[in-house]
Amino acid sequence: MKGKYIIILLTAFMWVASSCSDYLDRMPQSDLTENDVFTNYQNVRSYFDVVYTLNGVFKASILGTSAFGSLHLDNMCDFADGGRVMWNMYHKWGPLGDNVGPHFYNGILVPFFKYIRISNMVLEKLHRVQDARSEEDLLDLRGQAHFVRAFCHFELFRYWGPMPYITKVISGDDTWDIPRLTKNATMRSVAADMDTAFFYFEKAGKIRRDGRPGEAGHLNHPDQERPNGVAAKALKARALLYAASPLNNANGKKDWEDAAIANWEAIVLARQYGYDLMPADRFSENFVGAKYSNEQLWASHYGAISRTHGLNKQLTNAVFTNSPTNDSGLCPTQNAVDMFETKWGDPLNTEEDRAAATALGHYNEQDPFVNRDPRFYLNIIYNGAPIPGYDTARIYTETINGVVTGSELIPNTGYQGITRTGYYMRKYWGGQSIKNPTSPLYTSPMIRLGELYLNYAEAANEAYGPSVPAPGADMSAVQTINFLRSRWPESELAPVQTRFTTSTEALRPRIKNERAVELAFEGHYYFDIRRWMDAPRTMSAVQIGIIPEKVPVSSEYPTGFKFTRRPLPDDRQSRWFDAKYYLPFMSSDYFKFKAFEAGEPW
Repeated sequence: MKGKYIIILLTAFMWVASSCSDYLDRMPQSDLTENDVFTNYQNVRSYFDVVYTLNGVFKASILGTSAFGSLHLDNMCDFADGGRVMWNMYHKWGPLGDNVGPHFYNGILVPFFKYIRISNMVLEKLHRVQDARSEEDLLDLRGQAHFVRAFCHFELFRYWGPMPYITKVISGDDTWDIPRLTKNATMRSVAADMDTAFFYFEKAGKIRRDGRPGEAGHLNHPDQERPNGVAAKALKARALLYAASPLNNANGKKDWEDAAIANWEAIVLARQYGYDLMPADRFSENFVGAKYSNEQLWASHYGAISRTHGLNKQLTNAVFTNSPTNDSGLCPTQNAVDMFETKWGDPLNTEEDRAAATALGHYNEQDPFVNRDPRFYLNIIYNGAPIPGYDTARIYTETINGVVTGSELIPNTGYQGITRTGYYMRKYWGGQSIKNPTSPLYTSPMIRLGELYLNYAEAANEAYGPSVPAPGADMSAVQTINFLRSRWPESELAPVQTRFTTSTEALRPRIKNERAVELAFEGHYYFDIRRWMDAPRTMSAVQIGIIPEKVPVSSEYPTGFKFTRRPLPDDRQSRWFDAKYYLPFMSSDYFKFKAFEAGEPW
């Protein structure tokens, strides 16, 4: 097991070490020497800014470090199903192997070690710069280098598990077989690096890059794509939440206390610098329709994207893009849809939950889309949902002259990438289609204030119980969740029911559910079920879909549709074994080394 981690790292080290001279040859122009690069501020900045390019850290969310990775990650677990059976579905139900590896390996693992090296090069050589405009510019760049180094280590950990924490430039003469850290120590190293990043951002005056609300430059600063001091504190807090989680916890309650305090400190800092939750009627601007929002502590803006854009075609199903054999998209499972409570806060996760809600008159399986958590309507396209260009979404079957026929959004022929669950994803859809050819702005929040509240609530509940605030905090876990829900009027979404607030154990499932709903399709669920060690249960559960059948309106079927829960086909189910806590490495690499040892990678 040890060899499996360390030796695969050697492959990355070999690659980045041998490529360093190539970077210097190319950045920022081909005839520069190392001395030319590291004595000139603009050259150093151009060298470092590789991490913010389309294939760099900032844009890596396309591949999975934030919301756009949901195409892969949610389709690789029980939250969603792909329209087409593609490589991410193989990871869901089959053995791990090279059919999964390249998409993340070439898009995250190898590049992120490259960006760690770039960050370390800058940190080691920045003192040589002779022409910086100000000391603040150098402090800012030093803060960014610490942030990027920590961010890359965090993402590598989430996908591949504990790694060595690389804080120096590794040369050909160095020992490359570096012991990896423990899981907990890896996350604490990320947190420490983020603290250092904050130190430099604060000295550089970059705790927030744009102006506060009402100030010049608000949400419109030319450097807004770069991380800031608030983001550094927020990512530190996220790392400590991961350190405290069951998969990584090494210090029991102390880990949860540290996570709660760090997340509350990040919340206070964000408030101090003017960040706030977006109001309900503008919630979607966190994702679509605005360049940046004031809830995003750090975000990746992609510009205006049409239905024919390659990125959008990854997210949107073929029926909307008129691409019958190519596009796949995200189709939420019924398992995911059941996570959206009634507006009264009734859980619907299990058959018993639904029976209880039905007894209260709060839920009807044959009229399931009324009186739901308002986030359901912002996240899910369901049969009868209003959507641009279509009036309402028609996702059903009907029998005509003895032949079962699909409706407009599940045509019988031609389209591979259509829903088998009865649902499509709305949150990042943007409304564009062959019937609504628009090009809205897309932004992926790398971390937003809503997540910080959830992080704090989870850690505070584990450390102090549902009703006791962390030291220095003015909200308990329950109060924090209810504050987040109060974005919507109470008539649309009630507070957490009091029966779930009596103990840590009673509140824990509702906090997990709240994360799944609030952060749906933002790239968290796949990692959450692993750090909680819930994946063996959720990914062993039967995945369900409901494609309604059109029938005459009756008292039994008040909407004119019959809803029947059915398992998805076998090749769309998930199967769990513990190696799936982390992604595989490429066999072309680990079989090269004598030190490779077989074994579970976690």
